[in-house]
Amino acid sequence: MSTVSTGSIDAAPRRKRVLIVYAHPEPQSLNGALKDAMREHLLATGHEVEVTDLYAQGWKSAIDADDFLQHDPNRRLQVIAASGRAYAEGALTEDVRREQDKLRWADAVILQFPLWWFSMPAILKGWIDRVYAYGLAYGVGEHSDRRWGDRYGEGSFAGKRAMLSVTAGGWRDHYSARGINGCIDDILFPINHGVLHYPGFDVLPSFVVYRSERVDAAQFERLRAQLHERLDGLWTQAPIPYRQQNAGDYELPSLRLKSGLEAPGTQGFRLHLRAE
Repeated sequence: MSTVSTGSIDAAPRRKRVLIVYAHPEPQSLNGALKDAMREHLLATGHEVEVTDLYAQGWKSAIDADDFLQHDPNRRLQVIAASGRAYAEGALTEDVRREQDKLRWADAVILQFPLWWFSMPAILKGWIDRVYAYGLAYGVGEHSDRRWGDRYGEGSFAGKRAMLSVTAGGWRDHYSARGINGCIDDILFPINHGVLHYPGFDVLPSFVVYRSERVDAAQFERLRAQLHERLDGLWTQAPIPYRQQNAGDYELPSLRLKSGLEAPGTQGFRLHLRAE
């Protein structure tokens, strides 16, 4: 499987492989229409596409002892240790192994979901919990006083790209820097930075649809055109400029950002963005 180097831009993009992970219970929803529009456009432009439809598959959300086929039920379950053993021994359940194969296959991953209670639906969080095994998405690389693992820009998914496609019921202003819901970039930071950048993805700016319950046919056509433009830029658009953990910006072992690297007055999540 070939991948794109971190932060690189292809002059002439070749045929790519895209995994869409879709989380909405209603096929005729706006989320369903966006998922279908993505799949159709990517196929029409020559790419390979896999869709994981979590609700249609009846995805098991909760991680528990049943996920680890060789776990002794008489022993206390330590999820991280059990995950690491099961991943190393190929002893995870078939549904989890299938999704891990898709992640290894894909050049890019798109998560399509509605923003529910300021996060992803539980079924999608359960996909992350179960598929992101120790040894695949975390627990990778050297852990010492010199290096704290291959994380945040490195790891198993380095060289791949990822993007969120999200619907929100509120107005754009509600999710602005001064909006009552908080800035959308801050709300999505734990997913973009923690779930995607952590295991190595280059993360593109999110595609967000606001006032999702009010989208009519004419508005959807405009959204579809905007989505197609974003898909055409999956391998040319610059990713969110997150700092890499092991590139020298963070102290070890505290992993605190070194003083003086940020613009004056920068606070919060924005500290972890490189100055452009």
